[in-house]
Amino acid sequence: MKSVVAVVQRDDADGLLDALRQNNFQATMTSSTGGFLREGNATIFIGIEDERVDQVLAVIKENCTTRTQFVNPMPPVMEPGELYLAQPVEVQVGGATVFVLAVERFEKF
Repeated sequence: MKSVVAVVQRDDADGLLDALRQNNFQATMTSSTGGFLREGNATIFIGIEDERVDQVLAVIKENCTTRTQFVNPMPPVMEPGELYLAQPVEVQVGGATVFVLAVERFEKF
């Protein structure tokens, strides 16, 4: 038994959950925030048999693609009266960070 924990961008989460359901994977999602952009993420927890890990990873990879986006960087700490004009920066967003963990014990009540 394995526990798959996938941290994905919030925009990808609903599509991923739908795809997981269509492939008969049960998942639980929690909202999270973090990373460079401080934008919304979703952490998705999936309990899966060892032999199905590659299948669930394929579904995640198919539904969580990377893309580029322009964002305004955080302004630096400035003295009163200084002027700061932020230039948008192109960054890569999306994709998934996935952890596959061994499960010592599993029970469902």
